[in-house]
Amino acid sequence: MIGRRGLLKLFGSSIVGLMALGGYAFGYEPVMRLRIARYRLTPPGWTPGLKLRIVALADFHACRPWMTADRIASICTRANDLGGDIIVLLGDYTSGTDYVTGLVDHRVWAAELAALKAPLGVHAIIGNHDWWHDAAAQKSGRGPTFSHKALADVGIPVYSNRSSRLEKDGHGFWLAGVEDQLALRSSIRWKRQFAEGLDDLEGTLAQVNDDAPIILLAHEPDIFPTVPSRVSLTLSGHTHGGQIRVLGWSPYLPSRYGDRYVYGHIIEEDRHIIVSGGLGCSVAPVRVGVPPEIVVIDLG
Repeated sequence: MIGRRGLLKLFGSSIVGLMALGGYAFGYEPVMRLRIARYRLTPPGWTPGLKLRIVALADFHACRPWMTADRIASICTRANDLGGDIIVLLGDYTSGTDYVTGLVDHRVWAAELAALKAPLGVHAIIGNHDWWHDAAAQKSGRGPTFSHKALADVGIPVYSNRSSRLEKDGHGFWLAGVEDQLALRSSIRWKRQFAEGLDDLEGTLAQVNDDAPIILLAHEPDIFPTVPSRVSLTLSGHTHGGQIRVLGWSPYLPSRYGDRYVYGHIIEEDRHIIVSGGLGCSVAPVRVGVPPEIVVIDLG
């Protein structure tokens, strides 16, 4: 039998434990931690002799106090030190939660991202929150959003259903980026019953005119079942790895496929996708078991 004093101790310990977990989830993991997730692979169709290091950054969700301009600057400094041949930005630069003390203006976060440097450049796509936070784009049903403009203004090319051929050490490869798959929200105001995507995978890949390998950038990984084997590697963000992950379980996953594409390197029918755990927070400013990360991929 547990006496009154034992019950009080148990209750007190539980409260302290919950407070400690809350402090970690809200104050430490999302704000203080930053890990480097590394992958090494030679995907199908990859050119022999082509060695390529990709540094991928996803889901900044700039806001105060969770993802300030100073924190973005420190992440960019760390990314620059990783020796990437190319840096890719996988969307969602704007805040994803209402639990903020202030927003970070798009011109401010874009100016911090302008510090990113790589021999083959910095290349970006746009995410759903970048679309959702732009009322003019939601009303018109088309871009560019203020995130498109902010990135372009600092010299970072944005891939909106576009493919571009790049080259390293005499070996060519294609970088393809699709527009967001959830760009236009369902809205009574805009007379839109269902969310609509503006992605055009077929049109994007039709721009590829040789046999060089293709790297596809797509904010949401839900596109992956329709990606053809012609694409060597797909890179996505959006899921935040579940954002809260305990013993392989997450209370919420922003994908119609559930756990299927929640995080990491997934292979299906010899097709490869890597899903980043991202850097910021969406819905609630909390992370447990999925610390913010920069992704480094060595191909070849």
